[in-house]
Parts: sequence; structure tokens; C-alpha cells
Amino acid sequence: MASADVTAELRCCICMEIYRDPVTLPCGHSFCRGCITQAWDHQEDLQEYKCPECQKRYLNRPELVRNTTLHNICEGLHATETVQEQTGVFCNYCDFPVPATKSCLQCETSLCDHHLRKHDRSGGHTLLPPTTDLGKRKCSVHKKILEYYCTEDAACVCVSCRLDGEHRGHQVETLQEASEKKKEKLRNDLQTVMAETEKAEKRVQSLEERRRKAQEKAAGETERVTALFRDLRRRLEELEERVLSDIMRQVQCYDDIIRQLEIKKAELSRKMRHIEELCHMTDPLTVLQESDTGDLCDTEDRHDKQLHDGGDLDVAGISHTLHTGLADIMSGVNEAICGKPADILLDVTTANNYLQISDDRKSASCSPGENRPETPERFQDWPQVLSSRSFSSGRHYWEVDVGGSDCWRVGMCYPSIARRGEWEESLIGWNNKSWGLCRKNNRHSVRHDKKEILLPNGIPSDRVRIYVDYEAGQISFYALCDPIRHLHTFTATFTEPLHAGLGVWRGCIKISGGSQGV
Repeated sequence: MASADVTAELRCCICMEIYRDPVTLPCGHSFCRGCITQAWDHQEDLQEYKCPECQKRYLNRPELVRNTTLHNICEGLHATETVQEQTGVFCNYCDFPVPATKSCLQCETSLCDHHLRKHDRSGGHTLLPPTTDLGKRKCSVHKKILEYYCTEDAACVCVSCRLDGEHRGHQVETLQEASEKKKEKLRNDLQTVMAETEKAEKRVQSLEERRRKAQEKAAGETERVTALFRDLRRRLEELEERVLSDIMRQVQCYDDIIRQLEIKKAELSRKMRHIEELCHMTDPLTVLQESDTGDLCDTEDRHDKQLHDGGDLDVAGISHTLHTGLADIMSGVNEAICGKPADILLDVTTANNYLQISDDRKSASCSPGENRPETPERFQDWPQVLSSRSFSSGRHYWEVDVGGSDCWRVGMCYPSIARRGEWEESLIGWNNKSWGLCRKNNRHSVRHDKKEILLPNGIPSDRVRIYVDYEAGQISFYALCDPIRHLHTFTATFTEPLHAGLGVWRGCIKISGGSQGV
């Protein structure tokens, strides 16, 4: 019987699949235990039970007895299906689909355990795990087994290729030797990949933590920005109402004047009739006894004085109101966004003797020869100076014009920064007590705690802004070009008040107003 016919005989007539836990009825027909149980449990007539195959009737529900032989055959078939799903390789000699145990490279066939025992007697053949790619394991030129690996050409070769073929004289290894070397390299690569994976995982975790913190901060910033725009809309609406009211008031002024002139015109008409009556009287006594008519006309019309001398509408006044109102609003917005512009004055008691401080304490220039007394507050080794004012809360910014120097540094410092010692102790940006932006050798960088970050694009402006948000723990640097460019932001938890600090090695730098908005 053909294998397809045998397989058909091993299928349950209810589910049409190969039997699972087959049971046999007294009539000799077999079914899956689950199929026949479910069929009888759901039948309408519970007085008798029928065989689904031959329709034989049973008054009592028959006992379901496992068919052991059929069970073992079907279990083998199920195992075969599993192997087929995994490898898809079957014995070439079996009429029934039996999974192969080995594949013979010389015979280019696959064999089950039964046929493998007969094949072993032939000897000298190479057996491999079951595979369908036996042809790929032979040389395409000599049809011999690939036994060597040519290290020069990175190719698997047969013995003929090695002795007489194109790989003659080349350095070769056995496949096992070459495989072990490659496995060793792969193990090293695996360690590298695992290390990179671990690094990436840590990076992901770090970024997720930073994202979480950013989301928390974003919630507060969203609320702040929403409140800012809500207040901005309210103030703009109030200004609009005030300007429109001023315009309407000026227009209504004409209505008031016209109404007053209409009253005056009616009064003049009454007087004019009275005068005409007097002029037509013939009795001199009556004319003389009438009261005087008073001033008939103002020498200078007082109503015209109520009008703007320059035209029909005081456009200049309206523009002034609008401009002043918008300036006040923008000043408030700028303060809400950037904080208050700080009025920075340099503290001469901290200035190094190679720095000359201007009388207004806004400028510092490199000028050796200053003869100031040595004090604990004064920088001794570097031409630096701190501000007299410090910041311990809020948001503030200040600006510096650095166009007069090609070697400088500006930033923020704790008052506890060392005033003498090596560069890592007292130089702004090179310790954990200061944060700096600097230019040296025509290169710009930001620095903190001995760590330097280069700014490859430089600073496209002679003016820089230093922004401090004390509660948020941020110090930011900006180039005041058009548009303003953000250079870098340091994040920290501040433990002391912050002073502005600057240093000049050549030329002069000057603190500017710090009143312009972002």
C-alpha cells in the first residue's frame, strides 16, 4: 500500500486528522478519544449511542478502550510531522515518511536509524546531521568533499584544489581548525557585541530617566507658558480696549463741540431776531431801555481749542499710547521668560592686579601694573574678577561684549572658588565651583570641573548672554546674533550663591545692559 493510502487509514473520520489517543469501539472502528466523547456528549438522543462510521447502535454507552498499536503508530507520525517542521529531511529509503537521522555526503542521501545501520557496513562514508544541502558540501569543480580551508582566498576547498588546482601552494587548514579559529573570533565578537549591547541598554536607561525628568519639568513649563500667554492675551485685550476707547473719545469730541455750536447758533438766532425788532421800533425810549445783548461773538473760538492742532485725529498720541503699552507688556514677557536683567558691577576687591577695572565697574581690560593690596578675596594667579552681586534664587541674565578681546572667559562662580593656585583650583570653568565660556587660540569652548566641550561653529557675535535659573539648576550661554543662538546649558544642583565672573588675557571686555529680550 502506498504511503499516502496508509496515512489516510490513520485519520479520524470525525476531525480528519491523524489519530490522537485513538480508541476502538466494539464494532472495530477507531476514533480520537476527544472526538467520539464530544460527539456523544452533544447528541440529542441520549437513549442510544451510534458509531459515526457504521452507524451501529448501542443501548449503553460503550467503554472507550485505547488502541495501543494504533496509538504508537500515530505518535510516530506526529513526531515525524514535528521533525518535518524543524528540518524537513526524511529517509530516502523508507516508503513511509520517516525522519532522517543522518545524511551521507558521498551518497547524497538521508537515512533513518533503521537504514543507517545497514549503511554503516559500507564504511568510509562521511555522515552529517540531516540536511538537504549536500551538494553545497562538495567542490563544484572536482565534485569531491570540501575538507580544507584556504586562508589566502578565504574559501573551502577539496583535496584536488589543494594539490593540483588553483589553491596549490596556498596556506590551508582543515575545516575543523579553521572553524575553531573562526569560532574563537566569533566568541570575541560576541563579547564585544554583548558589551556594546550592555552599554546601549545603560544608555537607553539613562535616556529614559532623563526623559522622565524632562517630562516632569515639561509639565511645569507647560503650565508656566500657558499662564504667560493667558496673561499676555489679557493685557493685549486691555491695551486694545484702551487704544480703541481713546480713538472713539477723540471722534466723540467732535460730536460734543458740534452740539455746543448748535446751541450757540440757536442763541445767536434769537438775539438776531430781537435786534431786528429793536431796529424797527419807532419809540426811542423803548429802544434805549432794552437791556444790552452782550458779547455776540468770542474773539477766539474756545471750541476750536478743544480740537487737536495737528489734524482731525491725534494719531501721534494714539501711537504713543500703543507703543508705551506694548513696551510695558514686552518688558513683562521678557522678565517672565528670561528673568530679570541683572545689573552687574565688578568687585574691585576680587580683581587680579593684571586687570584694570573701569570707573563704572562695567569693563575689565588686561593692564599689568595695578598695585592693589593682596587680600584673601583677590585672584592672585589669573587675570579674573567676580561681580559684587550674587544670585541665590530666581531667573536672571547678564550680557557681555567680548569684541575687544581674543582671549577671554565669562561665566558663573561660587564665592568659595579658590583665589590662588593651579588652573584646576582657581581658573573659571576648570573646577567644580565654576562654569565658563571661553575663547583661546581662536577656539571657543564651555568648561566645568576640568571637562571641556568645544563649540565647533564658534560664536557668530561679539555679544554673549549668560542666563541663570537657580531653582532649575541651569546656567546657559547664548550668542546674541540674529536669531539668538543657544550655545550650551549646564545642569547642576547649586549649593552656594552664584557670582558673575570674567577673565581677560588680552584687550578689554565690557558688561552690557542686559535689557534686551530674547
